[in-house]
Parts: sequence; C-alpha cells; structure tokens
Amino acid sequence: MDVVKGLRGTIARVVAKPNMSVLFLCVTVDIVVLLFCVTVGSVSGLSFKRNDAPVIGILSQESYSPPPNVTSYIAASYVKYLESAGARVVPVSILFPGGGAHLITSGYARAAKIFYQLTIEANSRGDYFPVWGTCLGLEELTFLTSGKLLLSSTNTNGVALPLVFTNESRVSKLFSGFPPDLLTALASEALTENSHRLSLATETFRNNPELSKFYRVLSTNSDEKTEFVSTMEAYDYPIYATQWHPEKNAFEWTRDYIPHSPNAIKTTFFMADFFVNEAKKNFHKFSSEEEERDALIYNYTPLYTNGSAFEQVYFF
Repeated sequence: MDVVKGLRGTIARVVAKPNMSVLFLCVTVDIVVLLFCVTVGSVSGLSFKRNDAPVIGILSQESYSPPPNVTSYIAASYVKYLESAGARVVPVSILFPGGGAHLITSGYARAAKIFYQLTIEANSRGDYFPVWGTCLGLEELTFLTSGKLLLSSTNTNGVALPLVFTNESRVSKLFSGFPPDLLTALASEALTENSHRLSLATETFRNNPELSKFYRVLSTNSDEKTEFVSTMEAYDYPIYATQWHPEKNAFEWTRDYIPHSPNAIKTTFFMADFFVNEAKKNFHKFSSEEEERDALIYNYTPLYTNGSAFEQVYFF
C-alpha cells in the first residue's frame, strides 16, 4: 500500500470518528520536531460549552540518529508545555524513514499536508479544529497555504528577541487575553527564543495574495537585514503560528540564549493557556476510558539527554 495513501486513511479515520480530532501543529527546528494535537476528552470532563478534559496528541518526528529500535521522538518540553495549561498528551507515531524535514518531501511534510487539508475541511463544516505551528510549523503552514517555497535565509539561529507588534495584534485572538504589562514586556524585552535559519520575509508575505488573504501578521522581527513574520493567525480559521518557541522558556535549559526571566516564564504559560483553551472548544472524545488510558504518554518514559538541544526526549 502507498504509505501516503495509508497515512491519509488513518488520519481521516481519526478526524471523522467521534473519538478524536486534530487540533495542533507545532514544530521546533533544533532537532526538527512536528507536533499535531488531537483533542479528546473524558465524558465526565465535558461541560455545556467547554471541554475541560482535553487530551492533545503530538505527532512525533523522524530521528536523525535514533537509539536502537526506535524511529521517531518528541521533545518532552512540548508535553510539559501543554500539561502546564491543563491538558494531557497522546503521542502519535510517524513511521516514515529518513532524516531532515524538507517542506515538501519529508514524512513530516506529507503528514502535515494531510492534517492541514483535513483541518480546513473540518472547520469549514463547523467542527472546531485549532492548529498551531511553531518555528518549522509556521514555515510549513506558509507552504501549505501558498503552495510555494517562500522562505529567506536569516541569521536567527540561537537568539532571543523582543516582538515588534503590528496594528493587527490589537484585534488578534491570540494576544487578546494577555495582560498589558506582559505585552509591554514582550515588546521591550528579549523574551522569545528563535532557533531557525529560514524565515518568511514580511515583504514576501505582503506580495503573496494567498498568504496575505489567509493570515494576519501579529508581530515581526529582524536580523538587521531581513524583516520577517514572527507571529501570525488566520482570519477565518483557528490557525496560529509563531516563528519563535514559547515552550522553551520554562522547560529547556541547555542553551544560554533561552530566556528564563519572570516575564519569559509568564509568556510560556499564557501561550499554553491560549492554545489549551482553544482545544477546549472541541468536544470529541475517546470511545472508552480504557482506550484513553492506553493512549496517554504516561505509558512512556522520557530520557534525559544530558546536554543536547532538549533536556528530555520521548523515543518511539
């Protein structure tokens, strides 16, 4: 069976059946990780207007140099990030061979395309499916929306930056719940960690009708040569993306450019809180408590990496 056709069939069943729904895409580029979140909920956790028991699935990424008998991994910081805002996590394994994360040909990219298409379809019929992209996730979303590779090289691998907010940020969903003092800090302090060598230049964004009609730019940054999009959200869909890493401030310690100030930690938790509250707008659930327990990431043990880009990693 063709692997892409097989994967699409699996994902389609996940989205179509009442026990799961795709919610979140997130990627880090240090060791490329792709996360797609699947929200589910135990019946006892559901309220009339809100699912207070979201379970968020993270799609693992191919490992460059995996330990014996494993093919993919998930950085534990993403798990902690989501748990900090009141969600639980389910790992979703991806079995495509090979390394790297090409925006078109990698296993991650093929899975991303399927999830993106199914998410657009779900939201178009009124089934609320938020999607989130971090770092490479934002870059992948730009390709999936425009159908073109539009990225520019930037000197932004291993640097913390303040955000340059646009006028659109004032009407955004993402930042609407942030306290004014934290927004001021985000604009004046280097609170956002960047680990990318490619970026979407703001000029490129403005000149591409597919992107400029689909997304509003909430913040930009610059490497002093190229101004690029650093935060964006879709106009008509619950799709959000950052070029920077909100999860790292509170949970990663191996790089000295990751900010850990009080405002940096607050940024992590307000970003996580926003996404998890988006997930709570979805009411899909597992078919049984046993199925839910068997799927949770609690069935796996993270490994301490002792100095790599991530403090802890789950291998699959």
